[in-house]
Amino acid sequence: MRIALILLAVIVAVILGAAIWFRTVPMPAAVWHVDPGAVAPPGTPNFELLTGDRAPVFEAAPDAMAVRIDAVAAAEGADLIGGALADGHMTYVARSRLMGFPDAISIKLVPVAGGTRMEIFSRSRFGHSDMGVNAARVARWVAAVRDGIGA
Repeated sequence: MRIALILLAVIVAVILGAAIWFRTVPMPAAVWHVDPGAVAPPGTPNFELLTGDRAPVFEAAPDAMAVRIDAVAAAEGADLIGGALADGHMTYVARSRLMGFPDAISIKLVPVAGGTRMEIFSRSRFGHSDMGVNAARVARWVAAVRDGIGA
């Protein structure tokens, strides 16, 4: 019984230590702030990348889009780690609720005829598979921007 309690305490300590580490691990902009249109898709399935014809286009100016995207990111608890709204190129970090796994979300707003194309690259820092988390986030953010801006 004593060994089982010690083993349980060690497991709990490891899980808590991992959660603290994942929540505090740095996400330097020099590494994570990238242009979604210029990246090659990673070799792992833990990302979502919408560029070119796959990227949504909105009938709005880039500055209005940037403000809306920032509000959507803030509503989900994401923090701006690179870029600036004024440039229309931002990178956010969002962390999972339970363990605090960090994901980087880079967005570039590209003016096109009739509006602005939102190129977005959401990817996990750790792990091989994200179980669809990044694709779901991109779909939520695009829908929320569309709801706030219009198509």
